[in-house]
Amino acid sequence: MTLIIIGFIALLVALGSKNTNDLILIKARPYLRYGGFIIIFAGVISSSIKQIDAGEVGVQTLFGKVQSQVLGSGLNIIDPLVEVHPFVIKTQNYTMSAVHDEGDKVGDDAIRVLSSDGLEVIIDLTVLYRVLPDQAPNIYREIGEDYKNVVVRPITRTKIRDNAVYYDAVSLYSTKRTEFYSRIFKDIETDFKSRGLFLEQILIRNIDLPKSVKASIESKINAEQEAQKMQFVLQKESQEAERKRIEAQGIADYQRIIATNLTDKQLQYEQIKANLALASSSNAKVVVIGGSGKMPLMIDTK
Repeated sequence: MTLIIIGFIALLVALGSKNTNDLILIKARPYLRYGGFIIIFAGVISSSIKQIDAGEVGVQTLFGKVQSQVLGSGLNIIDPLVEVHPFVIKTQNYTMSAVHDEGDKVGDDAIRVLSSDGLEVIIDLTVLYRVLPDQAPNIYREIGEDYKNVVVRPITRTKIRDNAVYYDAVSLYSTKRTEFYSRIFKDIETDFKSRGLFLEQILIRNIDLPKSVKASIESKINAEQEAQKMQFVLQKESQEAERKRIEAQGIADYQRIIATNLTDKQLQYEQIKANLALASSSNAKVVVIGGSGKMPLMIDTK
C-alpha cells in the first residue's frame, strides 16, 4: 500500500510540473510519470500477494469492514486495498500462578476461591486453547486481537470460582479433584466455543490449602500411619502365638503317640541298635551293655 501512495505522489508531481518553469522539474517530468506508474504497479503486485505463516490464518479488512473469508497459510492473492491481520491458530497457553514471573501476569496471579466450608483455597493452573480458524473474523470483529485477556483469563477465573463453592477444601485437594476438573472443563469449554475458541486442556498445577487444614491433614495421616503400624505389630504377635501353639500341640501329640505305642521289647530292640552303632564307630573304645541280671557288661573294643 505504501508503494502505491508513493507512485501516486510521483504522478501528481509530474502533472504539476506542466505549469512550472523549473527546468529541473521539466526534465524530470517523464521520469516521474513513468516511475510513478512503475511504482504503482509494483505496489499493486506486492499488495496483492500476501504470505501467511504456518500456524496462522489471515483476517481481511477493507476500509474497516471485516471480511468473512479467511486466508490460509502460504501465498494468497488478495485485493491490494485489503489489510490483513494474522491470527495464531496454534495451541496457546495462559498460566495463572502464585509464583512470581511464572504466569502471564507478573506477581501473584493464582486464583483464590472459597470452598463450601468457607476456607480460602489457592489454585495454580494453565489453560491450553487455540483459535478456531473459521471463527477468526468473528473474534477480530467482536473481541479483538487481545482475546487472551478479554476472554481466556476472565472466563477461566470466574468458572473456577463458581464451581469451587460446591466442594469443601479437603475434597478439592484430594477425593473430588478429578470431579472438580471435569466440571470446570465442561463449563469453560462451552463458553470458549461460543466465542470462537477451542479448549484443549486445563492443567491444575497446584491446590494450596490453608495452613490449619494442612496441619489437620498431616496429623490425620500420622495417626493413620501409627494405627497401621500397630496393626502390623499385633498381627505379627498373633502369628507368633499361633506358631507356638501349633508347635506345642505337635510336641504333645508326639509324646502321646510315644507313650501309647512303645513296649518294653521295642525299647530293648532300639537299645540294641544304638549299642551296635556305637560299637561300630571308630571313636568308640568301650561299650557298656546292661546285663540280664541288672549287672552291666563292659566290652573293651580296643
